[in-house]
Amino acid sequence: MSDYQCFTVEIIDHIAHVTFSRPEQLNTMNKAFWLELPLCLRDIEASSNARVVVISSTGKHFSAGMDLAVFSDPKTVPMTGDPGRMAENLRRVVLQLQSSLSVLEEIRLPVLTAIQGGCIGGALDLVCAADCRYATEDAYFTIKETELGMTADVGTLQRLPKLIAPGVVRELAYTGRKFDAAEAQQLGLVNQVFADQETMLAEVMKIAAQIAANSPLAVTGCKEMLNYSRDHSVQDSLTYMATWQSGMFRPTDMMKSFQAKATKSSPEYDDLFDVKPLFE
Repeated sequence: MSDYQCFTVEIIDHIAHVTFSRPEQLNTMNKAFWLELPLCLRDIEASSNARVVVISSTGKHFSAGMDLAVFSDPKTVPMTGDPGRMAENLRRVVLQLQSSLSVLEEIRLPVLTAIQGGCIGGALDLVCAADCRYATEDAYFTIKETELGMTADVGTLQRLPKLIAPGVVRELAYTGRKFDAAEAQQLGLVNQVFADQETMLAEVMKIAAQIAANSPLAVTGCKEMLNYSRDHSVQDSLTYMATWQSGMFRPTDMMKSFQAKATKSSPEYDDLFDVKPLFE
């Protein structure tokens, strides 16, 4: 894997572990972060044997969210000139930021996030785009943008209502208040809460190992169908499921599963083909 400024990457036993590595800066999401994250996840999908991604962090906080320097750089967001052109440019910047986090949904691998301390602003946008969320007892979440005088614009307001009750989302968005790990679990935002980060990471890695042990074709089919069903009607989703199954289902992996059960062994599934660029 490439070297990154904002995180480290380790791939062991089909599990890609992406770790935010700027604890002194509270793992804020600076310009490099927004550029590197989609490249990193696409690279894992395209050029490794990983079957699941775990995202964790270092230091006291998972991430303090957006580094406001992203918006104070005149090369990124011009502060003078024609108002219409300035507005069009800002819209493009926001769309690029949104796209950086949408990659968590778009890659075919499940993405699990392990959260300690603060998960603030843009960091909440990020974990909402993940497949599963796990937290330590000291974790807390906040839609910080409201308190700063702006509307959250990178995904929380669009994804969080699909994860927890819309009325609760409205309260959290309008007030910008903190909610802790216990409340997040009660609301259904996080799957499990653990006493400390070490325990959390150990348990999340066990879950990742269970995912990696399954047929990667079956798992990617689950992610594709769940994401599609979230955004479409039941009937449309059933129709898409039938089409997917007719094209993707093959008995090979099922036979490997049956044979492994019969011999009390672990099935050995083939990896998915790499996702290579069209032209190299």
